[in-house]
Amino acid sequence: MVSVTSARRRSVSTAVNLVLAAIALAFLAPLLWLVTAAFDADAPLAAQLPAALTLDNFGQVLDWETSIRPLWNGLLMSGGAALISVVAAVLCAYPLSRYQLRFRRPFLYVVLFASGLPMTAVMVPVYSMFVRLELIDSMFGTTLFLAATSLPIAIWMTKNFMDGVPIALEEAAWVDGASAMQALRAVVLPLIVPGVAVVAIFTFITAWGNFFVPFVLLLDPAKQPASVGVFTFFGQGGLIAYGQLAAYSILYTAPVIALYLIVGRTLGGAFNLAGAIKR
Repeated sequence: MVSVTSARRRSVSTAVNLVLAAIALAFLAPLLWLVTAAFDADAPLAAQLPAALTLDNFGQVLDWETSIRPLWNGLLMSGGAALISVVAAVLCAYPLSRYQLRFRRPFLYVVLFASGLPMTAVMVPVYSMFVRLELIDSMFGTTLFLAATSLPIAIWMTKNFMDGVPIALEEAAWVDGASAMQALRAVVLPLIVPGVAVVAIFTFITAWGNFFVPFVLLLDPAKQPASVGVFTFFGQGGLIAYGQLAAYSILYTAPVIALYLIVGRTLGGAFNLAGAIKR
């Protein structure tokens, strides 16, 4: 009976591993084409090993107007959106986590609903509002809107992280004369640094990969981020420079990968509340 059960578990495990391997291959196939096409002077649409490795594709896209300026614009807007969203999320999530507010549950439901709104459903009124406020073609206005689009889910995530911090730690700070904001800054925030980093990374990546919002709100090509710059490689009549597009895509994904590596090594991605309360 035991052998039958173990054999059944092995078969289930094998089937699950095969499914996961198939999914992994589905995701790795475009990346494989990206790497091979970036170093191929005559890159086709199909993935193939280049006849001769070359860096010409990177040389053609690695200039100020084509890649450096769009990447810099994207870093400014995505980093600004992440900073604004994190600060606002911390200030909004703290009373939701610590106080028994009368409208807390309805507000959380509204926040959850807002996080699922499709961007296309709100762009027409947002565009009209930006025209009235004279924020069209403004990088600062676009940054604010990118932060606002990520704020609902940022508040929800930050509240969940704060719920894991024992209230007894803040009560001890209050006894010592600290205010609520001082307790938030000195007690809560140091303990949820990994969680705040997760929220910041999520907001940054969401803004970094957003094509629709900057494409609509920014008219000057000199202000558009790298996510919109990808569009310039799709020429008219279906002509696409696949090698240059692949090289630009690698440059475009490099900041996100670097961010993951830096934050993963620095923070470790784990909370350490053990020993915070003496029993």
